[in-house]
Amino acid sequence: MNRQLLGAFFLLAVTAGTQAAGSDVLDLTDDNFESTVSQHSILLVEFFAPWCGHCKKLAPEYEIAATKLKGTLSLAKVDCTANSNTCNKYGVSGYPTLKIFRDGEDSGSYDGPRTADGIVSTMKKQAGPASVDLRSVGEFEKFISDKDASVVGFFRDLYSGPHSEFLKAANTLRDNYRFAHTDEKELVDKYDSNGEGFVLFRPQHLANKFEDSSVTFPADEKITSSKIKKFIQDNIFGLCPHLTEDNKDLIQGKDLLVAYYDVDYEKNVKGTNYWRNRVMKVAKSFVDAGKKLNFAVANRKAFGHEVTEFGLDAGTGELPVVGIKTAKGEKYAMQEEFSRDGKALERFLQDYFDGKLKRYMKSEAIPESNDGPVKVVVAENFDEIVNDDSKDVLIEFYAPWCGHCKNLEPKYKELGEKLGDDPNIVIAKMDATANDVPSQYEVRGFPTIYFTPAGSKQKPKRYEKNDQCISRHGAARLEECQ
Repeated sequence: MNRQLLGAFFLLAVTAGTQAAGSDVLDLTDDNFESTVSQHSILLVEFFAPWCGHCKKLAPEYEIAATKLKGTLSLAKVDCTANSNTCNKYGVSGYPTLKIFRDGEDSGSYDGPRTADGIVSTMKKQAGPASVDLRSVGEFEKFISDKDASVVGFFRDLYSGPHSEFLKAANTLRDNYRFAHTDEKELVDKYDSNGEGFVLFRPQHLANKFEDSSVTFPADEKITSSKIKKFIQDNIFGLCPHLTEDNKDLIQGKDLLVAYYDVDYEKNVKGTNYWRNRVMKVAKSFVDAGKKLNFAVANRKAFGHEVTEFGLDAGTGELPVVGIKTAKGEKYAMQEEFSRDGKALERFLQDYFDGKLKRYMKSEAIPESNDGPVKVVVAENFDEIVNDDSKDVLIEFYAPWCGHCKNLEPKYKELGEKLGDDPNIVIAKMDATANDVPSQYEVRGFPTIYFTPAGSKQKPKRYEKNDQCISRHGAARLEECQ
């Protein structure tokens, strides 16, 4: 990498925040962290920075969750700008970082949803047994009537190898799925006569005529924790699940079509399933024909940010709007109005599989003048500037509201001015909230910096820096943060 570029890099500044009074979230510091976490059998800890936009978004949800869980278990937080010793000890390099502690020991990252209800649900699962022991038919029926899917093991012998493998899988997957087991004869006889299997029960409100409401693990398959995991991941959501904030991380990230409309399974089950059934009818015809694509429905208002990412109307309206996002990040929006007979959706899908659709790209307008020390990149001129194979390019992906990005701006501009006379180097920036970012650039927080060397544009190099390390060493000793 260009030494001049490295040597001229920047100092990232941090600022301290204050703790609000009357909070149900424990406020931990370097002085009380170890003594406090050791007093709790289970504790969720958020490592944050006051300037972090994602932390600010999480804060009210985290507070609500702490209040709802009060008396059951506790939530805590650590300001890493004021308590760097603790944050360094636990390898915190980005914000917010959430970790689960058991009896004072770090038991791993919290990877669950970050809404209040999602945090409550996930932490209750973490606090209780990985798999619930069902002792009656009534307990079983209550368990599978939950709004989320259920995985139930039926075993004649609760000390058998298959049951042990089931519990192992339950412990590994407890963050995302609900597990239970039973040796009640009536239930075992009904659901698994072999007495060493399990059944996946999909949510009852999502029952439909296009697929079974429950799926049984093949009787001729040997039960292992890895096979259980794969079976659940392949079958848990069915043909067209209800996409929510709490399950989106399990559904998104692959080739996915989503129909956005007024999905409401609390107040309007009939109306919700009316449109979902029309999506499912079309989806099933393509899936049965061997086409590879996943499907889901989502509330148009709750996922309004996604709807606008397709250039579609996020406002109210009875008819669903539809978009496809591939695993590579490519987006396709259905422009034709959704029809009740499903024909418009059929045409959209056929064009998608035939490769006839034009990819949708969100982009700001190309600047009329772009002669400053830091080049302004938008989606439409990304290839022209960043993928110029003759130049080394350093690009910052930022958000206008990001305090850390604002602190970086003068240093970044200074860098551009210093290197402005070198025709082989470009210093650039892109508003990642207003432009589609190419899939090879992973942006999870702001600012995110990438270096794209001349002659190697398909392999951009991300600055995997610890913000605190950069803050300590600055530009002159940047390589110590490599």
